[in-house]
Amino acid sequence: MAVKLDGKAQAARIKAELRGQVRELKAQGIEPGLGTLLVGEDPGSVKYVEGKHRDCAEVGIRSIRRQLPATASAQDILAQVEALNQDPSCTGFIVQLPLPAGVDETAIIDHIDPAKDADGMHPYNLGQLVLHTSGPLSTPLPCTPRGILSLLDAYEIDLAGKEVCVVGRGLTVGRTIGLLLSRREVNATVTLTHTGTKNLREHLRRADVIIAAAGRSGLVQAEDVRPGAVLVDVGVTRVWDDDLQRWRVRGDVDPAARQVAAAYTPNPGGVGPMTRAMLLVNVIEAAQRQLLGA
Repeated sequence: MAVKLDGKAQAARIKAELRGQVRELKAQGIEPGLGTLLVGEDPGSVKYVEGKHRDCAEVGIRSIRRQLPATASAQDILAQVEALNQDPSCTGFIVQLPLPAGVDETAIIDHIDPAKDADGMHPYNLGQLVLHTSGPLSTPLPCTPRGILSLLDAYEIDLAGKEVCVVGRGLTVGRTIGLLLSRREVNATVTLTHTGTKNLREHLRRADVIIAAAGRSGLVQAEDVRPGAVLVDVGVTRVWDDDLQRWRVRGDVDPAARQVAAAYTPNPGGVGPMTRAMLLVNVIEAAQRQLLGA
């Protein structure tokens, strides 16, 4: 029977620890604050931002909400980014993506103060991750990759010397998680693949761990999985369920593949809650660095 890597349960444990850290910071005169900038009213984005602020309330972090209409110009968005950069009550913030068509998302992210980059996706912070292959880092880390490693560690899954196949080349996971996996403290061997990779199935069958983040429903099938492998399902696709008569989420890993695996993350309920927990960790760590004057 494969072990379910329960992201909800582990995220709850992390939040319990964070509540204590927030109390300690407040006792020393620092109140962590998470800012969100939402442009437009995309239902998925609205729901995700609401979830982040519920998380803030749960651990005692101040919520700072900024919202603009979908018609906002790049200059309007940059003005709000600068306001959050200058706001002393905001220790970290995110610009919710996607932004309206025609707005250069990279240019917007570039204007975030790297010290307040709650997503860990600013070019400066990614550059620090590239430069430092071992040892402690004093910059925010990408939330989803960090959440994946934290979840695997919670279940004592040792990645040292393991073959990890990452499927997907997006910035959120595919292009960044290898930087964490290949650090000396983790010491995994990483193969980055994607939907254009020739002989993808061969790469999958060799892997001790598969991290599927391509956004292709059911891409990883049972016959692609080596017996005893660990499956981390990050991809999200919304599919219509004729029986339930509603849309539901499906991951990149076909559920039948779990029968072959030693452990797997459910989707939803696996990586998603861990990503949100790591966002809170980044905000609190930024407040701790502020306290130390780092």
